Amino acid sequence: MKQSLFNLILMVVAYCVALGFYMWCGQQPRASVFHALYDGGPIITILITLILMVISYVIERSIALKKAEGKGGLTGFIKEIETEIEAGKIDSAIEMCENHQSSLSAVIRAGLQKYKSLVKRNINDPEKRMSEMQKSIEEASMMEMPLLERNLVAISTIASIATMFGLFGTTIGMIRAFQALATGGAPDAVQLSLGISEALYNTALGIFGGISGIVSYNFFTNKIDRFTYMIDEAAYYIVQTLAIKDEKAA
Repeated sequence: MKQSLFNLILMVVAYCVALGFYMWCGQQPRASVFHALYDGGPIITILITLILMVISYVIERSIALKKAEGKGGLTGFIKEIETEIEAGKIDSAIEMCENHQSSLSAVIRAGLQKYKSLVKRNINDPEKRMSEMQKSIEEASMMEMPLLERNLVAISTIASIATMFGLFGTTIGMIRAFQALATGGAPDAVQLSLGISEALYNTALGIFGGISGIVSYNFFTNKIDRFTYMIDEAAYYIVQTLAIKDEKAA
């Protein structure tokens, strides 16, 4: 519900900004580039809105993923956690996870807390401990993934529809241009140029919006994939390390 409200507010604000910019362009001298953008027609406001939304999502995802990395580097944190677990210092490892405040630490903390709980309950079967830890880690990962992947669907959607709106504006501009050619006698040069200008500006903004969305989506998807791989690798190592310790103790 909160996410839907955020998207709705962002869309309204971005459209208001785009509409204000579009009206400002209409007040500029006719020879300026801004007035030429105004001649692109009302579809321009939608394209600018989509571009502004992509920029907003990029900023939001950059901040969110930076926060998900926690305090300090992930590589150093993983090494420190592995050292603590190899030494059997489970409580110290849990405290380190709480201080790091990252998605990775949240997943590892869930597994370690489950392991600590199993030890207190005197469940000594190594296989049961490992399976219960793995289940707890998977549940924690499922809780973290929506936070990491938030707004990626919106970015990919904008990447698709921006191109479509650009083509729509291009089609309207070409219709306007051909209408100028269809007049009796000499073609209306002004209307012809306006139609071509409208078509080209819509094409340019549509392509720009599509490229921005695709590049942003691929960038964040790859970053999340690497992040997820680090989580899985660290969790697997910790589970296996504790399982080996339990087998030796048994």
